[in-house]
Amino acid sequence: MSTDNTRETLGFQAEVRQLLKLMIHSLYSNKEIFLRELISNASDAADKLRFEALAAPDLLGGDTELGIRVAYDKDARTISVSDNGIGMSREELVENLGTIARSGTAEFLSRMTGDEKEDARLIGQFGVGFYSAFIVADRVVVEARRAGLDAGEGVRWESDGQGEFTVEAAEVESRGTCVTLHLKDSETEFAESMRLENLIHKYSDHIAFPVTLAGAGEDDEEKVVNLATALWARPRSDISDEEYREFYKHLSHDFADPLRWSHNQVEGKREYTSLLYIPANAPFDLWNREAPRGLKLYVQRVFIMDDAEQFLPLYLRFVKGVVDSSDLPLNVSRELLQQNPDLQAMRGAMTRRVLDMLAKMAADEGDDYRNFWRQFGPVMKEGLIEDPANKEKLSQLLRFATTHGKGADQDQSLDDYVSRMQESQDRIYYLLADNHSTAIASPHLERLRKKDIEVLLLTDRIDPWLVDALRDYDGKELADVAREGLSLPEGDGAMTQDVANEQHKPLLKKIKRVLKDRVEGVNVSRRLVDSPACVVAGEGDLNPSLKRMLEASGQSLPEARPILEVNVEHPLVERLSAEADDERFSALSNVLLDHALLAEGSQIENPAEYVARMNRLLLELDSAPAAK
Repeated sequence: MSTDNTRETLGFQAEVRQLLKLMIHSLYSNKEIFLRELISNASDAADKLRFEALAAPDLLGGDTELGIRVAYDKDARTISVSDNGIGMSREELVENLGTIARSGTAEFLSRMTGDEKEDARLIGQFGVGFYSAFIVADRVVVEARRAGLDAGEGVRWESDGQGEFTVEAAEVESRGTCVTLHLKDSETEFAESMRLENLIHKYSDHIAFPVTLAGAGEDDEEKVVNLATALWARPRSDISDEEYREFYKHLSHDFADPLRWSHNQVEGKREYTSLLYIPANAPFDLWNREAPRGLKLYVQRVFIMDDAEQFLPLYLRFVKGVVDSSDLPLNVSRELLQQNPDLQAMRGAMTRRVLDMLAKMAADEGDDYRNFWRQFGPVMKEGLIEDPANKEKLSQLLRFATTHGKGADQDQSLDDYVSRMQESQDRIYYLLADNHSTAIASPHLERLRKKDIEVLLLTDRIDPWLVDALRDYDGKELADVAREGLSLPEGDGAMTQDVANEQHKPLLKKIKRVLKDRVEGVNVSRRLVDSPACVVAGEGDLNPSLKRMLEASGQSLPEARPILEVNVEHPLVERLSAEADDERFSALSNVLLDHALLAEGSQIENPAEYVARMNRLLLELDSAPAAK
């Protein structure tokens, strides 16, 4: 860092430098979005001043007409975007333009692939805002003065985007922020009236403040270009789909179009307008439940707060939008929102509206809902646990991979499953596993697969809690195929568990004696066809997949031993039954259990002992005659 009186030269945060490099490379084909981003920031600054002025009217002074001005000078190759909004102090300028204070930024940047199209999508999810200026400019100057400060307390920021920026005190005549772009030689097209006017119409017609365009020439007329009316306050019939899409991008800083939106005005006991959007792509911090989320809240067109999370449940944290209330007080705070008696009714209505939007999307049977589920499916599953009031709506939106589906694609609904159930089948069967490969190869599926009974393959981390919350669907109980006491449809032809165990009692008793410290019990399996053995959980025990997850998170769990099931028709079990040598019988029994544990994804407690045991068994094999 170097200092010259009040002038400082500072370095960008490492993440900012990396983002600038990636952004300029990946977004160059969509470079015109810089203007949308800068005007959007200016609109936010005006909104924030209007809100702060509710409590401190002096902040407005004599300048009460808030607006945004875009000025251009073709000869000087400059564009400036200025506003008379809240402005920034020196500290805020350094913090906002030199760092990215967002958790998960490093992880987000590590996901960049080098594929320009994919990286542009990811950067769009992150939101680039101010830094998009460097796509078209080789030098950017920002002059700002925070509302309430004197002209001499202004600040000037400058950078070429290469790694450093300077900050110095400056005399700034009026409050607000002015961003001046010194265009690259190749980008002078943007310093032209018609080009800028078209871009403002395209991207910023919906901005609720007037956006004025002004040229440097004597003959250039200064004029308001946009409609300057809050989009959500206009009749739906007057708003084009393109305007809805651009307003979403203004709200979210996403580059992709939304999948769906719902614009509604509620009148009567409670009066409010909501405009809700379903994004096409998950944000990079979707799994951070503490990340800022929620809707943009306005009261009588006055901006109140970003990220008002009280209007939608946590599992709908990906929804973007605006709610504008006529009833809430202008001085409403997050705390007051929690206590407001009308809030729960508004929250319930907007939640149902989002779920209805999704149900309609699913009913269209296009790719939109399949893509939505790939992005947001695990989050939607949280709703079954957190929102029992909407259990029926949510359960109809669920999608799964199944043994009758194609690969790991999760596009089968519970209605699809029920429609394919066998005549005598009264249960919905499911299997919990760590991943699709483990699930589809599970020995627990063998008898069901042979009988052509479909099984849901559940591999998301939340699935153990999902099935516990769901329990049944359409009057059909959910049944875990990896749990003791599996009941198959009538006509299975298999004898009862007690009869099967009694027929092979000596073998089971002998195996149990050998494995007494490792298993809770040993049964004849009625679910295996090709495998010699499998392990199942007892009725009151945690599913092994859930147990592994909880242990990995550091939770201490009571000891629970699995139940071993053996396929008495398998040659290996027949070999075990005929084994007279106690030492070999013990070794084979332990190997049988070890392989069953490995097949269902569990770890062997003592791998070294397992290897030594296998080595001994392999050495005891009769040597084959050497080939001549």
